[in-house]
Amino acid sequence: MYTRLKFNNKSKSPFMATVRSRVECYFSESNLSPNANGMMWVKTLIFLGGFLCLYILLISNIFSFWPLLLIGALLGVFSAFVGFNICHDAIHGAFSSNKIVNALLGGVFHLLGASPYVWSITHNGVHHTYTNIPGHDEDIEVASGLIRLSEEDPVNKVQRFQHWYAFPLYSLASLSWAFRKDFKKFFQARIGQTAVKHPKIEYFNLFFYKLLYYFLFIALPLIVLSVSWWQFLIVFLIMHLTQGLTMGLVFQLAHVVEGTEFPVPSKSGNMEEAWAEHQMHTTANFAAQNRLVSFLLGGLNRQIEHHLFPKICHTHYGKISSIVKETALEFNIPYIENPSFFAALKSHYRILRRFSRESTKKICTAG
Repeated sequence: MYTRLKFNNKSKSPFMATVRSRVECYFSESNLSPNANGMMWVKTLIFLGGFLCLYILLISNIFSFWPLLLIGALLGVFSAFVGFNICHDAIHGAFSSNKIVNALLGGVFHLLGASPYVWSITHNGVHHTYTNIPGHDEDIEVASGLIRLSEEDPVNKVQRFQHWYAFPLYSLASLSWAFRKDFKKFFQARIGQTAVKHPKIEYFNLFFYKLLYYFLFIALPLIVLSVSWWQFLIVFLIMHLTQGLTMGLVFQLAHVVEGTEFPVPSKSGNMEEAWAEHQMHTTANFAAQNRLVSFLLGGLNRQIEHHLFPKICHTHYGKISSIVKETALEFNIPYIENPSFFAALKSHYRILRRFSRESTKKICTAG
């Protein structure tokens, strides 16, 4: 039996009302649109242009195996950057006020091996609503129990080594997306505990664009390249492993670091806090003052601002972050942040290590 979760919104979240009003005032007084600015369009040209150039180089048949390996690795990284900077905002409707522009740029997700339609359900709908809630937020359910990240996760023997194999496992995220995850999610009766029913056109879109991706990134290179099939297979795997690791690390560092919580609803499905306060307890920023990290990661290092204002283009997060932080402190609400990428990475590793030890203790106690 599925219980629909309800957040405690009796007070209508004075924190969210206040921070929303202040952010709206910032845009109004600055005479700015919350959608893409000039910098966003520059980033779009850089990352989308880099992605297309690398793909053309990949299928140009002018390189031997070793240069192809490097091109494949770079293409994987650029694929992640395109997803972070362009597709993510577009699928949220934050890139433009024009739905057609958002749909076109969100559709680039197909060229990364992923379905924008499925992502909009799992990420926009489920993850952004039920962030870090075990059994509801499937974004934190990594590899079917191989990695334990909260007290609610089931325990098994292999988890005692999870701090060693977690990062290689994250590298498989992109491969899973291209060949397994989208199909699995699409044909589930529920995603998390949300029932889904798809329009008929989305059945066609799922299979058509997956086949298009397989043709462009598998069949066509095998046809035009002079390298052997096994050499191309290595290049293809390297491309996905670099893409997967880049995506996996960024997603984990935003929600699974020290200080973030994994709240459990009551038996009746009630959450103790209002939705906005829940986001502040389950989300973390990292390297927010690092311009290079912010440029490359499409604002995903400022997840707090993104979760509160997913309809605002990420190039504005730097300006509104001070508003969000000051308001959080004013309402005595945590604002979780790590000063650098590596500080967040170490924090995530400590969580992996902690739960690996707890898993070992629980197994020994049970035995």
